[in-house]
Amino acid sequence: MTDTTQATTWLTQEAYDRLKAELEHLEGAGRAEVTERIAAARDEGDLKENGGYHAAREEQAKQEARIRELKAKLRNVQIGTPPDDGVVEQGMVVTAEVAGDEMTFLLGSREIAGTADIDVFSPTSPLGASINGHKVGDTTSYTAPNGKDIPVKILSAKPFEG
Repeated sequence: MTDTTQATTWLTQEAYDRLKAELEHLEGAGRAEVTERIAAARDEGDLKENGGYHAAREEQAKQEARIRELKAKLRNVQIGTPPDDGVVEQGMVVTAEVAGDEMTFLLGSREIAGTADIDVFSPTSPLGASINGHKVGDTTSYTAPNGKDIPVKILSAKPFEG
């Protein structure tokens, strides 16, 4: 059973513009460039031993995967910042005590962070999933890959400003 209620992704205007421009390039000029390379390599003859052809086809597959990824990211996007209500959600900079150590990170994706020098945790990562939806002051835990239960206390959650 698939979940049809996809969470909203918060993006700054700059991050939205950057991702939208990348998508437009890949769907336009980017596709044309790869198609030309495939055609040129195909004209060289034997496709079984044509490294240029296989490289261009691999690049095409990666590019199409990136197009699908960008479309998915931009499908349920909210431009701006999440409300500053102390609830942990995508687009929030979270300070938490994790296994006794204080750490600050962005809950979201690297695309949201852009060039900002901040650690990023996905909301689907074990840590991200365990704190998503909790409030400042809440204590929760998650299971680490080694099977240990890691305690987490949320100290603050503020919208990422970029």
